[in-house]
Amino acid sequence: MPGSDAPVGAVLEARGIVKRFGSLLANDHIDLAVTRGEVHAVMGENGAGKSTLMSILYGMQQPDAGEILLAGRAVHYRSALDAIAEGMGMVHQAFKLFNSLAVWENVVYGMEPRKGGLIDRRAAIDRVAELAARYQLAVDPSATVGKLSVGVRQRVEILKALYREAQILILDEPTAVLTPQERDGLFDVIRHLAADGRTILFVTHKLHEVMTVTDRVTVLRDGRVVEKMVTAETSPREIIRAMTGRAVNLTVDKTPAAPGAPVLVAEALTVLSEHGRPVVDRATLAIRSGEIVGIAGVAGNGQTELIEALTGLRKPDGGRVAIAGIDVTGADVDGHRVAGLAYIPEDRAVTGTARAASATDNLAMGFHRHPPLARRRLLDRGVMAERARAMIARFGIRIASEKTAVGTLSGGNLQKVVVARELSHRAALLIAEQPTRGVDVGAIEFIHAELVAERDRGAAVLLVSAELTEILALADRILVMYEGRILAEVPAAEATEERLGLLMAGRLQEAA
Repeated sequence: MPGSDAPVGAVLEARGIVKRFGSLLANDHIDLAVTRGEVHAVMGENGAGKSTLMSILYGMQQPDAGEILLAGRAVHYRSALDAIAEGMGMVHQAFKLFNSLAVWENVVYGMEPRKGGLIDRRAAIDRVAELAARYQLAVDPSATVGKLSVGVRQRVEILKALYREAQILILDEPTAVLTPQERDGLFDVIRHLAADGRTILFVTHKLHEVMTVTDRVTVLRDGRVVEKMVTAETSPREIIRAMTGRAVNLTVDKTPAAPGAPVLVAEALTVLSEHGRPVVDRATLAIRSGEIVGIAGVAGNGQTELIEALTGLRKPDGGRVAIAGIDVTGADVDGHRVAGLAYIPEDRAVTGTARAASATDNLAMGFHRHPPLARRRLLDRGVMAERARAMIARFGIRIASEKTAVGTLSGGNLQKVVVARELSHRAALLIAEQPTRGVDVGAIEFIHAELVAERDRGAAVLLVSAELTEILALADRILVMYEGRILAEVPAAEATEERLGLLMAGRLQEAA
């Protein structure tokens, strides 16, 4: 149970932290202490208060009560700049990047190498390239951040923190887009940093990561600390029970697939970059009713562009796309919807939701032109609100009311809004892109069961996930993308994390 005494040698302490947002008590007298050279996991369901606590520790928000101590000395941050000056660093789940600037400019911002009073551009680029190579975080230092995929942007965030060599580093879901080999490489980096005396606060929903790389675990539930554990003395099931207050099934229960006719067909699909280079290179695939097909690949290998071409977000430069026998190659998003598409996008904040709009409006999108939500082209606000309340309850979305703007939600709860809306379409084709990114283990269990239910009712499901355990658990077939091509197809029964990781790195012969 929660302890009141800080461990000997604590370098960072939070004492009695309280934070309210209106009537919502996000942090309720939280105590947290971490020692020098420790990797400390902070876990909890969506809305448990993890992100709020990390924001306070990093100076992005001010607590309503309580204090923060560094090596026993009380500190008062006015902003994240104060925290950085005190040796704090953070890799954010919600990116803090300048999209119009280059990767190297983002990484060195505020700590630029100089020569003759001017920014030494060549030294900065070389330093970022050196860091990227050392930590196996492949990224072009000269690329414009706004043109990068979500996964590559997350790598830039990791590089920012590594560049600053913070003594206390907060990592918020840092491995979401890494291959198993890259993840293991990052774990090696974390261990090296800890051995050098740096302290790591590791926020993640991935239990195997916690068991692999952390020393201790603090579990939050409903804004309070409910458990403090030594990792070597606990188990994933004990952590889950502390997080949720109940037992959660860690495996996906599903019967063998019974595939039917093709629903999604793409033939020689090609998408070119702004420089005319194929980022999707003549991709051919068919997804049948009653099956889940997974796409595995390191971020930046064409998955994002492929999905944009399949959903109508971008017109392909070559090839053909059909949904349920309807040619949608040149159609817009609405044309794809009419043909039978439901879509959970990778970027829930930009593509998946209108953050300033209410939950009622967001949960109605895609349905709002048709009965029962619309009558004679007029919206029925009462029906919309009733439907939203039912979906909020069914999917466990933590929100004050259906009238609340979704931009106020945590990342995990925002994801639940998108998943709830798209699964309720009961469409012929569901494309699910990172459907459980940033959601807690209880929600993952629920979403996985819903995806299997979609398959079993006869939908064709295309799953794109950076989490190989998710693909291995759900997919009936797995396609691996590498440098814009579909490099291999692997039956689920023959797939392993190691084999998929080799294929994702382009090592086809070694994976044979």
